[in-house]
Amino acid sequence: MSGLSTHSIAKSAIGTSASSPVAGGTVLKTGSDIKSIQYLRAIAAISVLCFHVSETYGLNFKIGAAGVDIFFVISGFIMWVTTAGRPIGPQEFIWRRIIRIVPLYWIATLATFAVAVSKPQFFFDMNSSVGNLLGSLFFVPIIKDEALHPVIEQGWTLSYEMFFYLIFSISLLVPELRRLWFLIAALGAVVVAHFLLPSGYADIFTQPIILEFAAGILIGHLWKQGYRLPFRVAAGLMIAGFVLLAASGPLTHLERAMRWGVPAMLLLSGAVFAERERGVPKLAFLHFLGDASYSIYLWHVLTGILVTALLLRIGIPHGFQPALVALGSLAFAIACYWCIERPIQRKMRPSRPRPAIAADG
Repeated sequence: MSGLSTHSIAKSAIGTSASSPVAGGTVLKTGSDIKSIQYLRAIAAISVLCFHVSETYGLNFKIGAAGVDIFFVISGFIMWVTTAGRPIGPQEFIWRRIIRIVPLYWIATLATFAVAVSKPQFFFDMNSSVGNLLGSLFFVPIIKDEALHPVIEQGWTLSYEMFFYLIFSISLLVPELRRLWFLIAALGAVVVAHFLLPSGYADIFTQPIILEFAAGILIGHLWKQGYRLPFRVAAGLMIAGFVLLAASGPLTHLERAMRWGVPAMLLLSGAVFAERERGVPKLAFLHFLGDASYSIYLWHVLTGILVTALLLRIGIPHGFQPALVALGSLAFAIACYWCIERPIQRKMRPSRPRPAIAADG
């Protein structure tokens, strides 16, 4: 796969929940307490997984790659909601992002690299050089066909996440009342620079897809201020988002931020404001998948390759393989969540309760 139009993301992972008072005495929930965010995270991760399986078997599910755009909008939303009105500086913010994102990413990258070196026949488009391994670990992998190609295929999105976190951390030096406008102006200026810069890392990191973070920030600002939408209007935004995604297939000429970013923005805004008006039911398994979405996102390509190798060894007919690979990859990724991600986060969690700021997005 090459280019932003055919790749997938990392999640904006949300840590433990927290609430904060706003004008009028209303208590607003953040983090995992927002069920619709959890559900969208689960849907986005599984969509990306199915997209990669469909690519492997020549099926048509390109829309699954839009899970990346949902993650980016969620990331902007969560970063704003979990920092607005709170005394947090750039250093603390970046450190929390690093401990949430980097350890699992490094483990998954090293595991993928080890398998790729030992079984290169399963990795047709990976640069398994030591240089690319080091670049991938520090979010500056090689460039090929004007796109980032890290060891973990979908890891290119984490490079954008880290770039966004850098800009966001700088905004924490700006007075609270001006921070929103600083972020919107900074992200807008980055995209304007894209059209002026030569090819290379600067050109890639300034792609218009960065505006999806800005969209999430704006939604988070409205949500944090206690803004409300009538339930029917919010539900209409969600429906419009789904319809636009479903109809986006032929619109390959559109910039990704328009083709998939706008529907992702409608989905997220509709979901959170609809939940504010009427709430949403607790769907335990979908909520759990939201918790596990970062692991699902990071591990699903590697686990899918391992499941595919197993199915080929035992002679499963080709027609049954896509569904079995998707289910098997999901199951192994969930196991990675239980056995790797959760223990890591328990050990690295601060000893005293603090407002959570976690990605993935």
